[in-house]
Amino acid sequence: MSSDAPDMADADIVDVNLTNFQRDVIDASQRRPVLVDFWAPWCQPCQALAPRLEALALTYAGRIRLARINSDDNPELARRFQVRGIPNVKAFSGGVVVDEFTGVLPERDLREFIDALLPSPAQPAYEQAQAALTRGEAERALTLHDEALEIDPAFEPASLGRIESLIALVRLEEAQAALDALPFQQRDRARIGTLYARIAIARRQPDGVPEDFQLRITRNPGDLAARLAWSAALATEEDFEGAMEQALEVVRRDRSFDNDAGRRALLDLFALLGSSHERVRHYRRELAAVLNQ
Repeated sequence: MSSDAPDMADADIVDVNLTNFQRDVIDASQRRPVLVDFWAPWCQPCQALAPRLEALALTYAGRIRLARINSDDNPELARRFQVRGIPNVKAFSGGVVVDEFTGVLPERDLREFIDALLPSPAQPAYEQAQAALTRGEAERALTLHDEALEIDPAFEPASLGRIESLIALVRLEEAQAALDALPFQQRDRARIGTLYARIAIARRQPDGVPEDFQLRITRNPGDLAARLAWSAALATEEDFEGAMEQALEVVRRDRSFDNDAGRRALLDLFALLGSSHERVRHYRRELAAVLNQ
């Protein structure tokens, strides 16, 4: 494998070892993605992949950097990044590994791998759309998300943002259809799971305000339909602890009510808030205790 690149490519293709790894990979990845190619002189697949990577580093002209690491000469780096086979290419961005592959890929797949690391030209429109959504301007947000997708139809954040706009507009059937139609390989699985949960919660949203359902429960604590309605109304107002408490109370009183609706409401709230949320951990334990009685 050649260790020299033309002078004009010095910034884009570099040989890296333990001494310069921090500067030429970690620090450099704060400014642009860095592809780190772990290779060895005896590795024939490495020899096949190297010229493809080098050509693409030149083609992308400053948008990415290719850093080459001889794994035989730098076993510490290979161990640190758990290189199990070569050629192994790890993509660094913001100082951390964000993606990787092992083996030889055709140019088309290499381009897809690289393109996924680069900012989309639709990013500005997407950011404007999300800002509009934050301000409560859901119609404006939907228009801007559509504009972002016209610029880059494959830009996943805009696809998901568009669904968020539809949910905000209570166009739930359209949101569900758009979510179901997403390609299987979409990367942001956590955000997708949250959107499914938001749709499920929105479908349960009843007419009325939380106080209406609270009054019904005061009059009849066993009105489980009112408790579920209160839970959904509280979730809409972002009182998630109150929403989880009411859903849990439904499970406590009748775990089979309305086809296990209390437990399903809790699971949707867990998905919406994320497993690391402190109150989610608490209510998971509470739910488990009730179900194990």
